[in-house]
Amino acid sequence: MAFLAGAFGALAMPPLGAWPALAVSFPVLVLLLDGAHGAGRMTSRLRAAGSVGWWFGFGYFLASLWWIGAAFLVEADVFGWLLPFAVIAMPAGLALFMALGAALAQLLWSRGPGRVFALAAGFTTSEWLRGHVLTGFPWNTFGYAVAQDPALMQSAALVGVYGLTFFALLLFSAPVLLLRPRRAALALAGGAALILVAAALWGEARLATHPAVPVDGVRLRIMQPNLAQDAKFAYGRSKDILARYLALSAQPSASYPQGLKDVTVLVWPESAFPFIYEREPWAAEAIAAALPANVTLVTGAVRYDTPPKGQVSPFFNAIRVIDHEGQVLASTDKVHLVPFGEYLPFQAALEELGLEQLTRVRGGFSSGAVLSTLSVPGLPLAAPLVCYEIIFPGKVIPPGPRPGLLLNVTNDAWFGSTPGPYQHFAQARLRAVEEGLPLVRAANTGLSAIVDPLGRIVAGSQLGEETLVDGWLPQPLKTVPAAATAGGLILICLILSGFVASQILSQPRFARRS
Repeated sequence: MAFLAGAFGALAMPPLGAWPALAVSFPVLVLLLDGAHGAGRMTSRLRAAGSVGWWFGFGYFLASLWWIGAAFLVEADVFGWLLPFAVIAMPAGLALFMALGAALAQLLWSRGPGRVFALAAGFTTSEWLRGHVLTGFPWNTFGYAVAQDPALMQSAALVGVYGLTFFALLLFSAPVLLLRPRRAALALAGGAALILVAAALWGEARLATHPAVPVDGVRLRIMQPNLAQDAKFAYGRSKDILARYLALSAQPSASYPQGLKDVTVLVWPESAFPFIYEREPWAAEAIAAALPANVTLVTGAVRYDTPPKGQVSPFFNAIRVIDHEGQVLASTDKVHLVPFGEYLPFQAALEELGLEQLTRVRGGFSSGAVLSTLSVPGLPLAAPLVCYEIIFPGKVIPPGPRPGLLLNVTNDAWFGSTPGPYQHFAQARLRAVEEGLPLVRAANTGLSAIVDPLGRIVAGSQLGEETLVDGWLPQPLKTVPAAATAGGLILICLILSGFVASQILSQPRFARRS
């Protein structure tokens, strides 16, 4: 039952975004934890609760992350045998955090209405840990279910995605209180409904009173080539690939009738070139011949350089700024690398055993020292984020002056036409709301988009199409959202209030009323 409840809850995640599914999934979880509460001594209760939490998490992650297996089919002859291990082992490992959340909730569990607060506090704590322990993997945190609605998404500016997770757990587990419709239970369930309505009304008002305003003089073009993953890194096709990029980038459109002559900044996706740019002088010549003098190119590209101290690989997953003469003006390197995708834990030892990361770069990639802003002619200062760097709440803004936009380049072709790219985009979009900054996102196969600071899509593409996304850059919010300034403090207050409320509402006078 826990496994099925977790799997059903996965319907709340993109692309379906059926967030009311959690109003079924969470009450079942509460009832199962009620059963664990009657398991005898505290050690037995914790063990039973942990088991319920693990099976719930395993169902949830298996149903919402199965698409990860698609990456192992890109080179099926090399990695195909690992597919079942990845698809099963990763959800099984992530489910350990759900087991911890259930055990934390069980410490303060009661038969009264306070148990929904214990659930919210316990699982929010474990979800935060999932986003930080080891390298962290906060993918499909429960708060993203609420954020599928544009009005409800606005609450992320106040409490961030982990705050949304707390309220999602609290609000969508509240229907279980209606099974014993007494005074205290009905009051709490009604209060949950009112919070949801109030958040929606506030969000609608925020959207209505904050129209998107363009940044003067910025004319963006995002090139989405829809290049198949097995062709993207084919060195023998280098000239054909670059010619395809340049031809698509130069096409006229309704927004830009003269093509690139009307554009100021052209953005290409992650790892656009199947070669090292500095080693191929013909590439710089081709770009210089194609770009008008008014255009700056921003592209993902592998960079070759001396490895930093403590690292061995000379390869970096970078974002590079190239002018109309083909010269590299600036570069920033990816800081948060993907385990098993861009590097292997214990790299040398595992390579000796014949294992490789999915990118098949010997020695893996080296990471940048620290996230840093990127200066692009024609743009405000940018926060550059490669691929899944943008999924980490509170970690997308470099130190120093506040940037004017989030710049995200990615390659979701690894995952084909699966839920993965939709989930990735939803997380990137929510970062814009949390930080009060516009988002410019270039993806190889989609979803590419220009998003304003309230999460509204100014211009965007569909998954799996070769296209151009043309549009203007929205201005950032003048007032920095609370989630960007005091997100950690807000989260601590929510979790503590959940634990305190669970204890108050477990007192006999409330238990009798419920």
